[in-house]
Formats: sequence, C-alpha cells, structure tokens
Amino acid sequence: MARNPERRAALVDAAVEVLAREGARGLTFRAVDAGAGVPVGTSSNYFTDRDDLLAQVDARIHQRLAPDPSVIAELLKGPKDRSLVLEFMRDVLARAVRDRTGYLALFEMRLEATRRPALRASYTKSVRGDLVDGMDFHRTAGLPGGDETVTVLYLAMLGLLLEHLTLPGVLDGVLPEVTVPDGLVERIVATIVPDSAPEKD
Repeated sequence: MARNPERRAALVDAAVEVLAREGARGLTFRAVDAGAGVPVGTSSNYFTDRDDLLAQVDARIHQRLAPDPSVIAELLKGPKDRSLVLEFMRDVLARAVRDRTGYLALFEMRLEATRRPALRASYTKSVRGDLVDGMDFHRTAGLPGGDETVTVLYLAMLGLLLEHLTLPGVLDGVLPEVTVPDGLVERIVATIVPDSAPEKD
C-alpha cells in the first residue's frame, strides 16, 4: 500500500471536493484522481475500497472544520455567559462558510450513510462523538445550560447551516427584521441558552 502522506492528503482533499460537487454517486477513484491531478489508478493504491475512502474523507472534513485552539483559548478569557456561547456559535458559522465545500461534503456523507450500513455505523459514531465532546466542553468551560441545551443548540445550528449553505433563498426576507444568517444565530442562542450558568451548591 502506498505510504506518501502528502499525496494521500491531496487525494482525500480531492475526494472532499468531488463529494461536495457531485454527490456520493460521483465519488469514484477516477474522479478523485482527476481532481487531484494524478495518474488514473493512483487512488486505488491508497484506499482499499470506497468505504475506506469515505472513512478518510470523514476524518479529513473534521480536521478541516475543527476550531482553531488559539481562537477558543482567546474566547474563553471572557465571561462564561450567553454572550460567550454566541461567540462560539459565530465561530461555528464562520468556519462552515469559510469551508463551504467541507460542510457540503458532510451533508453528502449523511445522505450516503442512509444507504451504506457500514458508513452509517462509523459516521454515527463520529458525529455522536462530536456532540458528546461539545457537551463535555460546555460543561467544563462552565457555560450556561447543560447537555440538553447543547443538544438543542446543535440541532438548531445544524438546521441553520443546512439552509444557509444549500438554499439560502429560503431564509431571505422571511423575517425582515433579522439578518441572515448572523441575526438568526443571535436568535437561536437567545432562545435556547439561559442567561447565566447555574450556581453551584
């Protein structure tokens, strides 16, 4: 099996682009090779099969969309209140908009997981792990609300990102007094997150 890590990374990034642009049905080794600008057959030397490629894509997208530790550290210097949660959600939105291709590929992975049991199992574990990590982070940071708050916030932001990145026209003008998507992020946080963290006994 080929061991060139730089080429493997380039192939996986090309796969992310193909997945976002053409959907799961267009994600072939030939399309990945073309996207990476490498000879036909290269991908088959790096990935055992399509499931292996999709697993690598999942890991790569999570790397691409991960928060910048220095940004998180800076934000955590502020008061642990609702306004800090808002800043974290603004960062989530900014990262999704900045790497729209990566986020669209995530949505395609969700759809493909409904058709492939092996992918569904691994991808469910991956996404659930992200949610649990979010709960742990929220709790450890002393942010207002608990696991239920994080879960509902996750679902609301997922819905907003889905609309904004795929059909932004759906939200335009629906609420004239609210900007899209920034104002909606503010409304989401104000609706879901309590004013302050519960006092400890």
